[in-house]
Amino acid sequence: MAGENILIVDDEKEITELIEVYLRNDGYQPLKCYNASDALRMVGQSHIDLAILDVMLPDMDGFTLCRKIREKYFFPIILLTAKVENQDKINGLTMGADDYMTKPFLPLELVARVKTQLRRYIQYNTVNAMAASKQKQEYNIRGLCISKENHRCTVNGAEVALTPIEFGILWYLCEHQGEVVSAEQLFEKVWGERYLENNNTVMTHIARLREKMKEPARRPKYIKTVWGVGYTIE
Repeated sequence: MAGENILIVDDEKEITELIEVYLRNDGYQPLKCYNASDALRMVGQSHIDLAILDVMLPDMDGFTLCRKIREKYFFPIILLTAKVENQDKINGLTMGADDYMTKPFLPLELVARVKTQLRRYIQYNTVNAMAASKQKQEYNIRGLCISKENHRCTVNGAEVALTPIEFGILWYLCEHQGEVVSAEQLFEKVWGERYLENNNTVMTHIARLREKMKEPARRPKYIKTVWGVGYTIE
């Protein structure tokens, strides 16, 4: 579905205008900002379906901007970075980004990733909404409370802000409490794509979930690793 509002945040006007042209050609509605402050105002004033954020901004880095957006909003976020270090990629995912691209990039590839993220987001919301009336709407597992109706998660009363992907992983594990779920099963269920070998995406998101839930890495209370098999919530 085209016509979605795509927020572009980059202080390099040539880049924002290039992205704008390619997005408009595909029927999207680009909204441009050149700094983080204007971007936060735009997010608060307009309906945003997806955001493309540059990491290097004049008033605030893109990681921090991503984290601030995630405090209230759950639309997909793609980070643009001139760096290629793995730590930058991990930082982006930890702050709540759904994808990242390294500059210089191919505009057509960026548009393809926009389409992919929007498709996942729309499918996640519409399919689950249609099935909601037939499914359990809330789980409470030893202080971990997760509600599908309002996309809310708390641990011992403290709210945990989750992206749609993180929420989907945790919800699926709660649905299969007591079972061991493989990384392949999680990926194909939550991402809706075929799992490929040596794919560390699930492991990265599990680590991010544990961090947000303040789980000790070696002795987690909720999401436990069954080595060589998968993950489980007992």
